[in-house]
Amino acid sequence: MSFKPVLLWTDVVIWLMLVGLCLYVLKVRRDASLRATWAKVFATPAAMASAVVLGLMLVLTLADCLHFRRALPAVADGAVAFDTRTESVLDVALSKLITTRENSYSRPLATHGFVKETVPRKAGEKPALDANGAPIPPPRAFPRLRHGGAGLTDPDADWGRDVAERLMWGSLGGGAVALLAWLLLRRRLGGAQGEAWHAAWVTVTIVAVLAGWAVALSWAQGYHVLGTDRTGNDVLYMALKSVRTAFVIGSLATIATLPFALAFGIAAGYFKGWVDDVIQYVYTVLSSVPNILLIAACVLMVQVFLDQHPELFETGLERADLKIFLLCVILGLTGWAGLCRLLRAETLKLRELEYVQAATAFGVGPWRIMRRHILPNLMHLVLITTVLEFSSLILYEAVLSYVGVGVDPSMHSFGGLINQARVEMSRDPLVWWSFAAAFVFMVAIVLAANLFADAVRDAFDPRARVARPVKLARAGATR
Repeated sequence: MSFKPVLLWTDVVIWLMLVGLCLYVLKVRRDASLRATWAKVFATPAAMASAVVLGLMLVLTLADCLHFRRALPAVADGAVAFDTRTESVLDVALSKLITTRENSYSRPLATHGFVKETVPRKAGEKPALDANGAPIPPPRAFPRLRHGGAGLTDPDADWGRDVAERLMWGSLGGGAVALLAWLLLRRRLGGAQGEAWHAAWVTVTIVAVLAGWAVALSWAQGYHVLGTDRTGNDVLYMALKSVRTAFVIGSLATIATLPFALAFGIAAGYFKGWVDDVIQYVYTVLSSVPNILLIAACVLMVQVFLDQHPELFETGLERADLKIFLLCVILGLTGWAGLCRLLRAETLKLRELEYVQAATAFGVGPWRIMRRHILPNLMHLVLITTVLEFSSLILYEAVLSYVGVGVDPSMHSFGGLINQARVEMSRDPLVWWSFAAAFVFMVAIVLAANLFADAVRDAFDPRARVARPVKLARAGATR
């Protein structure tokens, strides 16, 4: 076999979550009530546009969750050895960005380096002398990039025309994808939810044109669309690789909070008494400890364990992946208090309703009542909170990586880009593109998640469905 599949901890969790999502979609298709509620979510233009962005980010994440190690050339005895580097399907798709590595910093779409270097003399060339006969130091100039605009004979004269031509071809490619999307959606664009589908089509068009520009500039001429960092790595590649880290943190850490929040919240609200007192005491104490300090202490203990047991990992990526997996678990263990408090309050109300009282009177056990009658009526709160927490945890990861207790430095993340930009933003001349790339990608993901979360909350929260018409009716009565 020319490659060896590698299964990381977070890969397993992401694919299991995808299976769970598919099962939930099947449940929604069979349940008329859930189907109608989700139809309200996707009837909102903002939700449809956000779903397109999040869907694209999910595709990038899944492509980056298929890992393998290439086989090395066969040795004399026929034994097969594999490369120590672990790659993913996304790495193969972005191989052009990996191989076009430069020596150091370069601006976006630049053809020359960002920092002047000494121009070496040609072989046998003697140094020039000044008026006093002293040798003149070699001149310093911006070095020509090895890959950025490598096909240009005269970069100063041809750069503008070449970039414009590449942008035109990228726009044509993006326009072709947009036309194909319009042909597939033309019936829905004129339907009852035409406004929402129109927003989705506009989003697809914008993404397709941007992707066309990136492909035309990067793959055809070797330009670095978002520049390069200190070691010459393409910033666009690092930003795209950071999407997986953001999705892993946002989804896995959110899922990790659910078992504790559901178990403790329902138990505290249903049993009350000393059970409620103990659980309230636990999450009150947990909420009193600063999260950053608690998470930092746990992460440092995990770091000590990983440093003392290097034999557990074949590659550096496996070590970094286990660290981010344990970080998600730590975020789940320390972040369940808010949802637990919310579920406790809702359970206190549900246990007093007639159908729960009737089940108790007929001798139904408390565990069955909580499983059959309480839990299903809390799932809308769980869904709303899960979607809302997704974006906040992405921002949390950036903060943790910035202070040095986040993901492993060898793993790409938005927090790592921002931490790297902290030094670059203080130098002169200013290196701004790493920070700008992390900022744009984070804003796109977080904004899309927040807009989608708002639509989910409005559709699934009964108070949002009832309060809004009442508010409009009062406004009409006032007029």
